[in-house]
Amino acid sequence: MKFTVSWLKDHLDTDADLDGILDTLTAIGLEVEGVENPGEKLADFRIAKVISAAKHPNADKLQLLTVDTGEGDPVQVVCGAPNARAGMTGVFAAPGTYVPGIDMTLKPAKIRDVESFGMMCSERELELSDAHEGIIDLGEDSGAEVGEAYAHWAGLDDPVIDIAITPNRQDCMGVRGVARDLAAAGLGTLKPLQVPDIEGEGAADIAIRTDDPEGCPAFFGRTVSGVMNGASPAWMQKRLRAIGQKPISALVDITNYIMIDHGRPLHVYDRAKLGAALFARRASDGENVLALNGKSYRLDATMTVIADDEGVHDIGGIMGGEHSSVQPETTEIVIECAYFDPETIALTGQRLGLASDARTRFERGVDPAFLDDGLAIATQMVLDICGGSASEVVRAGTPPEGTKTLRYDPQLCATLGGLDVPIDRQRASLESLGFTVEGDGPFTVTVPSWRRDIDGAPDFVEEVLRLERFDSIPSVALPRAEGVARPTASPEQKRERTVRRAAAARGLNEAVTWSFISQDEAALSGDSSDSGAPWALANPISEEMKVMRTSMIPGLAAAAKRNADRGAASIQLFEVGRRYLEDAEHPTLGLILAGARSPRHWQGGGAPFDAFDAKAEALAILDAAGAPVDKLQLFGETSGLYHPGRSGRLCLGPKNTLAEFGELHPATLKALDLDGPAMAAEIFLDAIPMPKATGGHMRAAYAPPALQAVTRDFAFLIDADAPAGDLLRAVKNAEKQHLAEARIFDIFEGEHVPEGKKSVAIELTLQPGERSFTDEELKAISDTVVAAAQKAGGELRG
Repeated sequence: MKFTVSWLKDHLDTDADLDGILDTLTAIGLEVEGVENPGEKLADFRIAKVISAAKHPNADKLQLLTVDTGEGDPVQVVCGAPNARAGMTGVFAAPGTYVPGIDMTLKPAKIRDVESFGMMCSERELELSDAHEGIIDLGEDSGAEVGEAYAHWAGLDDPVIDIAITPNRQDCMGVRGVARDLAAAGLGTLKPLQVPDIEGEGAADIAIRTDDPEGCPAFFGRTVSGVMNGASPAWMQKRLRAIGQKPISALVDITNYIMIDHGRPLHVYDRAKLGAALFARRASDGENVLALNGKSYRLDATMTVIADDEGVHDIGGIMGGEHSSVQPETTEIVIECAYFDPETIALTGQRLGLASDARTRFERGVDPAFLDDGLAIATQMVLDICGGSASEVVRAGTPPEGTKTLRYDPQLCATLGGLDVPIDRQRASLESLGFTVEGDGPFTVTVPSWRRDIDGAPDFVEEVLRLERFDSIPSVALPRAEGVARPTASPEQKRERTVRRAAAARGLNEAVTWSFISQDEAALSGDSSDSGAPWALANPISEEMKVMRTSMIPGLAAAAKRNADRGAASIQLFEVGRRYLEDAEHPTLGLILAGARSPRHWQGGGAPFDAFDAKAEALAILDAAGAPVDKLQLFGETSGLYHPGRSGRLCLGPKNTLAEFGELHPATLKALDLDGPAMAAEIFLDAIPMPKATGGHMRAAYAPPALQAVTRDFAFLIDADAPAGDLLRAVKNAEKQHLAEARIFDIFEGEHVPEGKKSVAIELTLQPGERSFTDEELKAISDTVVAAAQKAGGELRG
């Protein structure tokens, strides 16, 4: 929301300087985003008078001007403007002046062998407009003094303030609303609103109605005949240009001006291009309209439009149509001042992908009680600038009741806001903002029609605190209970912290990627349909961020690619986040390994990561998370992201998958534009069983075994394609009483091993209890292990 200081002072009687205005705006919640001073770039331009004008001796279209700049002797200027003449007053730029319209710093020059010292400027050269037919002519009665700074004389040194308006402050989408807030904050006095009383000259020659009371509850309008749609006044153009609005014509500029001035969008139609009636209705499916931005929009039955019997002329509350727009030859107009439902406007704008200043205001909610006043102000401005005669007002429908009455206990300011403000001061603050306050506390407060955001007592607390300044709230430490603080993190949060530390401790670098991916990336893991990627965005930032991620891998792969493109030789990334599936969101740790496992070295190194590296990381993180790693089963079927035969699932039973790991499929690498090979894993944190409560936070006492452990090695022959993990699991389950650890330390295929077989060597660590093992006990344990291995398909090697 932009406005100039002089514009603000049309509504606010204040002596505050610019810094005071800026400080107060930010203090009351209207954060200042920037301040521009257009006059700064024109500070060196001076008003000058042409004393004489003679023909250039060497050019037919050039003149030699003698110019009085107000600083010393007159100077000679070569000028090609056709309107240059003796006696005229214009704008002069001396040598050394930067001219923004031509991006040039002037210096003395010879033009056709005649010296020129500076230039007389056009409006385009000063970036005031596109006019370049001649130099600026201030006129004989301008009152401009030679030598005076042009920016000051023209009022171009009026600072432009840009403030951020939060969605709940629709009342500050107009300059008057901002002035009301500043006046309430003590920065001045709000000037009375001057609403003209216009007597209509006969009935309007067009019927106005609303056939869509939900989308357009109220449609007020009137006709004005005999208008002349020329250029708007210079003061209006200057203000509109200052805030970034391009002046178009008097009628269009008037509606834009009132929208900024009062936060009230309006629209004007060329009456000659309309039928006998103008009305609000729902669009028909497939109906089209050519909007004022030159684009055609296809409408549907959820959208409110303004139309006549021939077709649509306006996307209600968002943008007018090209067909009925006013032109320089327009002599009769219809002024529309309507109230549109905010939700309908927002949905229509989203569906069409169409943004406008009017939509910004209507979807936040304009003042429903300002229709008559807004129409009267617009009509008077049209009559003053364009002439003509206005008809009587036609009112169709009824705007919603904008006021509401709520109860407010002033004591809440201290309990909710932390600042004890006297009751009388709270009353004064609310009344200065336009609220009607009755009672001595609790108050009965009537909310004004322009404050759609006020719903309850906490909103009144906020209003009081805004005017008291939030900086006034004292900083008070939260009370702390005596004794040991209780833990506040949930078990799930603790688990996420644990796995994050575990992954980082293993040398992985944490990444933070987008939670959105494209539809094609979702399809890589088998979630290609709308039902498979249910968390789709209705209004995505781009097609590459259309659905909520169903896997952590696409985001990590993009991060890996960025690192690889910048020369990273070994990429080890992980991320803790959420996957968004059909049933819910699932906490997940994803990791990706790409490039070399270790740097190249003359003793070795430089080898790429393989699937077993991903498996090792997954097992280590699962172990840190408290998963029963020794009970996990390995299954081969994985999602479409992974290479079949080089990937697997770690499960507690066939249906409870705790993790997936392996080499990414070549098709996945191609789709993600990542050079392979690359390994990845996902640990599904919500699938890991929570440990049973121990009844306290104390660690168990350290009790090392009293007797030395015994190790025994076994070598078994199994089928070459059989998982070695199945054999290890069978051995572990064979002797649970004394078996402390079992691990595979060698797998061999080749000489002395039958074809189609492989040798798997397992080391067992047996821990005696109260006494040492006897030979007979060790033999019995060995026989049990061998029998279990044979049952699992293993044969003891001789």
